[in-house]
Amino acid sequence: MRFADITGLEDVKTNLINSVKNNHLAHAQLFFGPEGSGSLAMALAFATYLNCTNRQAAPGEMEDACGKCPSCQKMAKYIHPDMHYVFPVSATKNISGKDVISNSYLPDWRTFLQKNPYANLSQWMQHYGGEDKQANISKEESRHILRNLSLKAFEGNYKIMLIWLPEYMHVSAANGILKILEEPPAKTVFLLVSSDVEKLLTTILSRTQIFKIRAFTDEEVARYLTTRMELPPEKAEQLARLSNGSLAAAINGTEEVKNDSHGIYSQWMRFCYDRNFSQLIQMADDFHQFSKDAQKALLLYGLNILRETLVYPYTSEENVKLRGDERLFVERFSKVMQWNKVQLISEKLNEALYHLERNASPKIMFLDLSLQIAGIIRS
Repeated sequence: MRFADITGLEDVKTNLINSVKNNHLAHAQLFFGPEGSGSLAMALAFATYLNCTNRQAAPGEMEDACGKCPSCQKMAKYIHPDMHYVFPVSATKNISGKDVISNSYLPDWRTFLQKNPYANLSQWMQHYGGEDKQANISKEESRHILRNLSLKAFEGNYKIMLIWLPEYMHVSAANGILKILEEPPAKTVFLLVSSDVEKLLTTILSRTQIFKIRAFTDEEVARYLTTRMELPPEKAEQLARLSNGSLAAAINGTEEVKNDSHGIYSQWMRFCYDRNFSQLIQMADDFHQFSKDAQKALLLYGLNILRETLVYPYTSEENVKLRGDERLFVERFSKVMQWNKVQLISEKLNEALYHLERNASPKIMFLDLSLQIAGIIRS
C-alpha cells in the first residue's frame, strides 16, 4: 500500500510526509476515521513510506514510497519482519485459549488486507470465521507487543507496531502498553487506527498525535471504482451514493444487492404500502438468505433513498443526484410520505442495522421491520 493507492486525502498525506522530512515524526500516531474511510489504508501507506529505501516523487506529484525496493515489496505482501500487527480476534474452532492473539491469525490478516484495506470489523470477523463471537484485543496480546518491540529491527529504518481498532483492547491490555507507548525504544513507531475514539482510554489518547481521516466523497468513491475496479461510470456512481462515504460498503456490496438494489428496495416498499403480508413474509425469507453484508447494504440503500425522499421537494433540478427509475420512485414516494413518516422509518432502519451487528435473526428482524414500515406508511 502506497499513498498513490489512496484516492483523495492529499492534505493528510502531505502532513505525514512533511513530518518525516522535518524530523517531527511522532512516536505514536492515531488515525481516526469512520468505518470504510482511508484510516487503515493511510496507516499502511505511511508504514511503507517510513521503511522505503528509495522514496521518490514523479514530476508534479508528492513524494511516495517507490513500491519496488525489497522493503516495499515485503510491505505489499504484509510480511516485513519489522512490521507488527495487532487487531481484534475471537476464538474459532481451530484457535482457542491463549492462542487467541493476532499472530495466530496473520495468514488470514494478510489475505484480508490484500482483498480490501477499507473493510470493517464485521467483514474481518467473517473473513477468519469468528462472526458468531465477540472480538477483542486481550491482555495476553499486550505481552506479545512488549516482546516484539524489545527486539532490534531486522532490516528497516523503523520498527512499526500497527494496532487496528484499539477501542476493542481489554483495559488490562491498554494499561499494559502505556509505558512503552509513551517511551518506546529508539526508531519505534506506533500507528493506531480507530473508528471510535470515544471508547479509547484518555491515557491512550494523550500519548498519541491524532490524524482525523474524513469519509470519502461520492466523487472519490466513484473514481476509485471506475479506475481501480473498472466499473462502468453509471454503476460506480450508484454504488457511491449507496456507500455514504465508505469504500468498504462500495467494494463489498454483494452481488445479490448491488446489481439490483433499487429493484429489491422499491418492491419491498410497494408490498409494505399495499400491506401484502404474504409477500412480506416471503421477502423476509429471501432476505434471510442474503449474506450479512448484503443485508446491511440493503438497509443502507434504504436510508439513502429516504434522505433523497425527504429533500427531493426542496431540491433544485441541477442538484438532484438520482436518475432513471430511482428518481421516478423518489418523486412518487415523496408525494405520499410526510417528513415525520420518513423520520420514523429511518429510525427503524437504523435500529435494524444495530440488531444485525449484534447477530439478530435476519428473518425475524426483517419481518418485524416490514410490519412496522407498513404500519407507518399507512398510518
